[in-house]
Amino acid sequence: MIRQSIAFAAAITIAAPVFATATVGQPAPDFIAADADGKPVKLSSFKGKTVVLEWNNPGCPFVQKHYESGNMQKTQAAAHGQGVVWLTINSGAPGKQGHMTGAEAQAFEKKEKAHATAYLLDPKGVVGKLYDAKTTPQMFVINPAGTLVYAGAIDDKPTADVADIAGARNHVLAALADVKAGKPVSVATSKPYGCAVKYAS
Repeated sequence: MIRQSIAFAAAITIAAPVFATATVGQPAPDFIAADADGKPVKLSSFKGKTVVLEWNNPGCPFVQKHYESGNMQKTQAAAHGQGVVWLTINSGAPGKQGHMTGAEAQAFEKKEKAHATAYLLDPKGVVGKLYDAKTTPQMFVINPAGTLVYAGAIDDKPTADVADIAGARNHVLAALADVKAGKPVSVATSKPYGCAVKYAS
């Protein structure tokens, strides 16, 4: 437990921004954040692989739309099937809606049968602000060269209604298909929708 706490503290300390805020078409800013087990995860360690970043708040109705319907899990599974790394990130501050401890994050992942490579805890909002994450869910796709190639919503139906999923364009899966085909991402940005990320004041 002590070792986990030390790792967590170290990860948050090292997560200080090195680059400017993330910009599509530019190298994705590197970061280190602790996962639900307290182990540091470094973005640049996945260079050579496609990476998806998903901002998460289990208490948000828009997040619940995609998890309770199984849409997020299906998207995660499809990504994993292509060898993609999926990092779910929680930037909720302590005392605010959506904030979770490592144990709570693990319980959430188990309950929802999620397929994330790691669930990262960002209670100080360092990583969230580095990527200018505004909502949950909000998605980012980074190609194997380490370039940010997509930023925005998971799809083109900005509602909390599960019924809208069936007719939606999944921007993440479309971006991954373009990356896999070696083509420019056709829709590289979209307006994120959902609940505001609950950063520390």
